[in-house]
Amino acid sequence: MRAKDSLGQRGERVAEDYLKATGARILDRNWRCRDGELDLVALDCGVLVAVEVKSRTSWAFGHPFEAVDGVKLARVARLAAAWAREHGLRHAARRVDVIAVTGPEKESPLLEHLRGVA
Repeated sequence: MRAKDSLGQRGERVAEDYLKATGARILDRNWRCRDGELDLVALDCGVLVAVEVKSRTSWAFGHPFEAVDGVKLARVARLAAAWAREHGLRHAARRVDVIAVTGPEKESPLLEHLRGVA
């Protein structure tokens, strides 16, 4: 497994654990369709949440949030709508969140959560 893939999987696990601890229910992980992939899909207080997770070992190449631009957010929103249609929830309230996980693998990571960015 490539180091980048391992880092991404770690970030997704950390984000999932965090979301569960906040009371969200994880509905799907790494859901894929022909248009792309959703890292996590959760239900938070009745709202369907598509979560984009960005992981970095440091900020040497910028903050993880900087890797999520308007084009990426629009794609995640479209994918959330596709997920909802496929699962019979097309009328559900939806939002897009971004979670940044930063830190070396052997240390406790810093987690930052932006809610409702799209």
